[in-house]
Order: sequence, then structure tokens, then C-alpha cells
Amino acid sequence: MNSEKVLSFFKEITKIPRESGHEEHIIAYLQEFAAQRGLECKTDEAGNVLIVKEAASGHENVPAIVLQSHSDMVCEKNEGVEHDFAKDPIRYIIKDGWMIAPDTTLGADCGIGVAAQMAVLVSDMPCGKIECLFTTAEETGLDGAMALQPGFFSGKVLLNLDSEDEGEIFIGCAGGIDTLAKMHYEPITIDNQSEKYFPILLRVSGLMGGHSGDDINKGRANANQLLVWFIERIWKQTPLQLATINGGNLRNAIAREAEAVICVPMSYKEQVRIEWNHHIAEMEDKYGSIEKEMRLDLESCDMPHSFIPSDKAYRLIMALCACPHGMTAMSKEMPGLVETSTNLASIKMREDERGAYIEVNTSQRSSKEASKHHLKWIVEQALALACDEVTHGDGYPGWAPNPNSPLLEVTKRAYSQLFNEEPKVLAIHAGLECGLFLEKYPYLDMVSVGPQMYGVHSPQERLSIPSTEKCYQWLCQILQSL
Repeated sequence: MNSEKVLSFFKEITKIPRESGHEEHIIAYLQEFAAQRGLECKTDEAGNVLIVKEAASGHENVPAIVLQSHSDMVCEKNEGVEHDFAKDPIRYIIKDGWMIAPDTTLGADCGIGVAAQMAVLVSDMPCGKIECLFTTAEETGLDGAMALQPGFFSGKVLLNLDSEDEGEIFIGCAGGIDTLAKMHYEPITIDNQSEKYFPILLRVSGLMGGHSGDDINKGRANANQLLVWFIERIWKQTPLQLATINGGNLRNAIAREAEAVICVPMSYKEQVRIEWNHHIAEMEDKYGSIEKEMRLDLESCDMPHSFIPSDKAYRLIMALCACPHGMTAMSKEMPGLVETSTNLASIKMREDERGAYIEVNTSQRSSKEASKHHLKWIVEQALALACDEVTHGDGYPGWAPNPNSPLLEVTKRAYSQLFNEEPKVLAIHAGLECGLFLEKYPYLDMVSVGPQMYGVHSPQERLSIPSTEKCYQWLCQILQSL
């Protein structure tokens, strides 16, 4: 059980670009890995890869087990950092038992799961047939799992390696759906407005961000909210013009940065600085105990070339203020588990064949299907106050817990035998692919495990090396106990 192999493979993976939807390099890497070792390998149209290791001698009658992780990663970086996720390797350091990527996501979610599967595939442990499934585009919509066809693998037992809390076994997860809104507009060209308006750049940065499932109940600030709350505050006091607004990046990450350019009447330029200082004080009072690195900056800037029409801009800001964000309900069945939440993920200025538009991306999660759809409707109604298009993604189902799972009992026993303590059995508010697998393979018995990670989906992501070693021992014990 050479756990050093896991870290070695993960270090190789950090060199490979694997942003969601652009996973051709990691797919080729996995295919080459299998070819070099004479392992059966197949790839479907969605890019899902299956590598098979036949049973060890004397274990041919042991039922096959599927190990599963996703090959893509969330690509987030701090403001001002020069890093191209399409070609640059992840720059990591190891410090005090933690693996960290300063200023970018590390990609341990779920690269460390991929690495653990590879370590199993090169091991000589006495166990049954292993089918390693690597799915694509999990982070942007579980696309690979959605596209998976019946019969791609044969195992009836599946161990998902996409969890982030060592010593905990997950047996259920929330379902989710995206709500996307667009507000089209005709930009108003600015003609010699320098004497009438004073241009100001507003910037929110330094927030923790994090996973929109796992971290949604931790009281972290959302940069999009902090920005629009201030713009709304000023609009109540004086007419203004909104030139640009952008914030957040990914549907499953809490927005860490946002900025806007507004133009206020010359007579109001000093007052707006006073109001900004009031806003800073209020946000520090609200979030200061959590957001230690929060920055709210106001500075003069060049006069923009155009404005968003005032009536549309005003409705947009009001709609964004009305749009909910955060946890909305806790589970009544499982104390401590978030049941329902929504994430005001991103605000982007874009163009299409119709011209300029503002795109607002949100995501809703719930372990209750009815609650998920009810919250989706609330978000839709808020955004419809300003947007001419509001659409929903296909969504994905939750994974209902099975406390009587035989695999669960094996997994619990393996942990207690190795470490002389009982693991926790939980459900998770984040989305896992397991619910989608059940739609295609309804007979599957599944659990999810993984090593300790913090700050996933943000540049604060870090991986515990001792926990990685411990989790690999656990994985090997499970495989040899089946």
C-alpha cells in the first residue's frame, strides 16, 4: 500500500491542463497511462474514461468494484495573478503537511481522487476486479455523468472519491439546478460627459469564496452582493450611470471578486466617498470576523465610452439586490445538514447576435426536489424584474441515503479496524455524480470518501498530505475486504 504513489501521480496531474470542458490533455494522459501498462481502456463520446484492472490471482470470483472520480478541476485565481489554466502547470508548495497552490486553485478536487485510482491500478494488492471511471466536466454541470450510458462499466458497487472530509463517509447528496438570466440593452454612447459626471471604479476583492455547497452555510460574503448593495445605496440618493459591472466566475463557487464603474454627478463626488466609508464599516461589522482579507476599494477612473440605459441599469441593480443568496433551510431529518441554498454566482457583460447583454448565473441546491424547484422559481421571479430571458439548466438529482448499504458496512469496518475509531456517516449539501449514476445503474451500492481538503473552488484550496496517506490506506483496506 504505497501511499507515496498517490502524491506522485497527483504531482504529475498538476502539470496537465484540465479545465472543465477542455479535458483533452488529461484524457490523453489517462489513455497513455493504461496503454503503457497493458490495461484495458475505453473512452466514450463524452470523454469519460474507464480503465480496468483484472482481479488478482485467487480473487476472480470477487465482484467487481468501480472507483470513480472526475478529471476536471475548478480554475480560479486571485486578482492580478498571471496564470493561464489552458497551458500553465499548477504551481504548488508543500508546507507543514499541506499541499497548497498560492494564488490559484490546486485541483485536488478531484485530482487526488484520480491519483488514488492510478495508485490502485499499479498496485499488486490482492483484490477483485477494479474498474476505474474518470468522468468529465463535473464542475460545470456533471456533463460526463449525464452522458454516461448503461453498460459502460460492469460493477455493482461504486466508491466515489470526490469527498473532502477524511474520516467521514457520505451516503447522500443534494440535487441542483442552474438559473441563468440575460438582460439585453443598447449601450448609450457618451458624448462629452466629463463635465457632468465623475467616473468611479468600485472594487470588492480578497474574499474567501469557496464551494457553493460545502461552504454556503459558513457566513462568507458574496462579492456580487457587497457591490450591488452599495450601488443601490447611492442610487437612492442621487441619479447615477452604470457603465460596467462584472463579478464572480463559476456557478459552483461563491463570488470572491466584483467590480463596477459608475458615474455620479460632479456635485456628489465627495459624498459618494463618505457613503463608501460607511459601507466599508457596515460590511466589516457584518463579515469582519470571517473575511479577514476583505478589501473594498473606490478610486477615480477614466470616463467610460458608454452607459447601460438608466432604466434598465436601475432594474438590474434592484433585481440583483432582490435575488437571494445563501442557505435558506436546514434539514429536519439530518441535523446540521444544509437542505436548501442558492448561489448568486456571477454577473458578466457579454455580447451575442442581439448585441450587448448582462448575464447573471445562479445555482440552487436542495436535498428536497420540491424545495429546489421552489427556490428556482423565487430566483427566476427576482431576476425577471430586469432580465428579458430567464432559463434553467437540466439540473441533476439528489442521491437519497441508504443506511442499509452493504458497502457502507464494509467501509465503516475498514476504517475502525485501521484507526480504532468509528467514522461519521453523513449526507453532503454539495452535488455528487452518484444520483446520476443511479438513473443509469439503479442497482448500484455507493458511498463517497476522500482525504481532508479545505477551501476547494478557491485559491485557498489545500490538501492534507497525512490525510491523503491515511485515506489511501483506508481505500486499500476496503478493496481487500470486499
